[in-house]
Amino acid sequence: MKLLIENGRLINPATATDEVLNLLVEEGKIKKISKTKIIEEAEKYIDADGCWVVPGLIDLHVHFREPGFTHKETIFTGSLSGVMGGFTTVCAMPNTKPAIDSPQRVQELLAKRQEAGVIKILPIGSITKSQAGEELVDILALKKAGICGISEDGKTVMEEKLMKWAMDRAKEENLPILVHCENHKLVAGGVMNKGKLAETLGLEGIPPEAEDSITKRDIQLAQQVGARLHICHVSTKGAVDLIRMAKIKGTKVTAEVCPHHFTLTEETVGHGDPNAKMNPPLRGKEDVEAILEGLKDNTIEMIATDHAPHHEDEKALGFKDAPFGIVGLETALSLSITELVQKGTLTPLQLIEKLSYNPARLLGLETGDLSEGKTADITIIDPRMEYTIDKEKFYSKGKNTPFHGRRVKGRVMYTIVDGRIVVDKGRLIPELEEKYKEYR
Repeated sequence: MKLLIENGRLINPATATDEVLNLLVEEGKIKKISKTKIIEEAEKYIDADGCWVVPGLIDLHVHFREPGFTHKETIFTGSLSGVMGGFTTVCAMPNTKPAIDSPQRVQELLAKRQEAGVIKILPIGSITKSQAGEELVDILALKKAGICGISEDGKTVMEEKLMKWAMDRAKEENLPILVHCENHKLVAGGVMNKGKLAETLGLEGIPPEAEDSITKRDIQLAQQVGARLHICHVSTKGAVDLIRMAKIKGTKVTAEVCPHHFTLTEETVGHGDPNAKMNPPLRGKEDVEAILEGLKDNTIEMIATDHAPHHEDEKALGFKDAPFGIVGLETALSLSITELVQKGTLTPLQLIEKLSYNPARLLGLETGDLSEGKTADITIIDPRMEYTIDKEKFYSKGKNTPFHGRRVKGRVMYTIVDGRIVVDKGRLIPELEEKYKEYR
């Protein structure tokens, strides 16, 4: 299909471009970019006046729950949730049942991706077999099958020698190792941030040291090995400081933060709202301020969602017994625009760098770049549009969000994957909408 996008504010971190330009897409590629009107016949015209035209967003950290937990989410519903949030590529964490720990499991996930036919899903392989923390997977075999990295997300590899060996193997295969930094011994049944509020609510707390101690350990191991270390869902001031110092020393470390960790504090837990229960937990004001500073000075160079859907019956068990996690794909962009751009922490160019260009570079993708000749993965955003987050309108099976009812700015108007429009004027294309209705 030939597509013309006119009058949009093209924001492309790869070339430091931020100006009004016209763009021609043909056969899934960006054929031409011009300041002047492009005289071409096209099957589809988009007037993007007042909108941002950006490289398709890339989420390094989602849980699509299939196989094993399809009552929470499926590849198809997760894919729809992703494109509605402006994402064209997502990385699926391996803590499914069974875990993504073999070439067969990778191939099954890729087959499901093909069947869904909506979004690009890149599998992340587990570090240990069955995520049991005892025996390393065959990383080379998983790479040949199609993984983009390895992770034990949801868990930490507590055995230091095994973790170092995993880093050695990841380095040999030139794969990033994405780490969940949590000392299980220090968590000890904790369900929220350790502090006065946890005591008042009569809930066990998770101390910041649980995150900081493993962050420090994994950075030291990465320094010794020379591995490409990526630290997931940073939540503490201590972790931000450790990552900043590691970068100064030249360690190959990158980091991500989730919108809930730069937007909310532990006070959101209130009287024990299970939709404010996530891991790592919401922290204190000082931690949020440190994360914002880390985003600003590029200590934290990526934003990811940790999209973690759960069934409403599970979240209804009460704060102590409910599972950790919230959904994030359909709220991440608007929260980031509202909390980071509107408040002056980041420019639009810096935000898109963290949501697209930097994740693409970590993964070695040629996407995340709207230059001529590149793949036409494109998101068009109206940053002026204000709306109220309504969980009942999510395409994700999960409605577990602490942001229901929140007013935000910035809405996805178009999501384009390989030159194919899948979200048109803020709505799923009819083909996908019909499939979704049948699916439900």
